[in-house]
Amino acid sequence: MKSSRLRQRLAGTAAVTVLVGAGALAAAPSAAAKANLLAINKVAMHAPDLQVKVTYSCDPGMNHQLVANAIKTNQPGPEEPTAAGTIKTDKLTCDYNSHTAQITMRTALGFHFDKGEKVKVAVFYFDNDGFSYARQEAVVVL
Repeated sequence: MKSSRLRQRLAGTAAVTVLVGAGALAAAPSAAAKANLLAINKVAMHAPDLQVKVTYSCDPGMNHQLVANAIKTNQPGPEEPTAAGTIKTDKLTCDYNSHTAQITMRTALGFHFDKGEKVKVAVFYFDNDGFSYARQEAVVVL
């Protein structure tokens, strides 16, 4: 009889431990697993520049910029047309939730993009120490 009581107590303790752990997970911030993510939604012409619409998620207190770069992929020659844009830290909403932003990428001086051209776009976070992370890339036809 003593061994069955011991088994019941152990089983009860294990059940309580599982329930407490599940409660802690349920109470944790729901987006902790998806923070600092990026996704490219759309790339479009915005003459003479380009625009990229992104969905982002970041940690509260993050001190990083959101950067977008584009390069023409089917350009023969030594210099490839490029465009770049940034959203500064103070313009990002960092609260673990997903948000959308539109970044206008300014075309490098002397270059242009035309409808029907193939462009490689990259978006990423850039910190104060010069590191980039959460990089996402897409190749699109304008």
